[in-house]
Amino acid sequence: MVGKYVELTESYKSLSEALKHAGIQTRTRINIQYLDSEDIEKNGVETLKGIDAIIVPGGFGKRGVEGKIKAAQFARENKVPYLGICLGLQIALIEFARHKANMKHANSTEFDPNTPYPVIAMVTEWTDKTGKVETRSEHSDKGGTMRLGGQVCTLTRDSLVRKIYGQDKIIERHRHRYEVNNTILEPIEAAGLRVSARSQDNLVEMIELPDHPWFVGCQFHPEFTSTPRDGHPLFSAFINAARAYSGEE
Repeated sequence: MVGKYVELTESYKSLSEALKHAGIQTRTRINIQYLDSEDIEKNGVETLKGIDAIIVPGGFGKRGVEGKIKAAQFARENKVPYLGICLGLQIALIEFARHKANMKHANSTEFDPNTPYPVIAMVTEWTDKTGKVETRSEHSDKGGTMRLGGQVCTLTRDSLVRKIYGQDKIIERHRHRYEVNNTILEPIEAAGLRVSARSQDNLVEMIELPDHPWFVGCQFHPEFTSTPRDGHPLFSAFINAARAYSGEE
């Protein structure tokens, strides 16, 4: 797990427990290594060599972001199973835009407001479930401007995630402010990234790489709905991919 709060692993408690739930479902002993993204940013990806899968969780702020981008690049280039959650999806898309879609210095406006390629940006206006138009900006109160709670996502036919969930529509819980910028997404998709789920108002919910054994990003937080009894299909699939990569299967 590549994050920037790893000195206090309780920061990732829900995610760590969801991985353990997936271990129960797949009869797998889970060994979580918590890796500091700032260390990867400064010292390179050597600590990632020899691991069976990479997960990049959510987070806020610029610190450690470039280390997470290096982790996503390592997973993509070396065919290591990758699961990006919330910011982890955004990290994966930034990395792909930079290195596969010729968008040098692509970034999120959260980290670089002047980036020439704002592939991640804040949605400033949307309609809530009552039909009321809500607005927000980078100066708005953070808690009051998040996309929160359960949202319906429609999965793309024939996608990996459609096979994982086994259904066309899912409801997953959200907690974020920034979204994939649809206005400059076309060249990224042309370079090989696939949008595999969207919200009812057409926001990107999931991405994957068809030429990679298992590379998935989700804008929502599946760990919030995982339980010891039922687990969560996304985490179970991730663990099975890690086992396949390690040679267990």
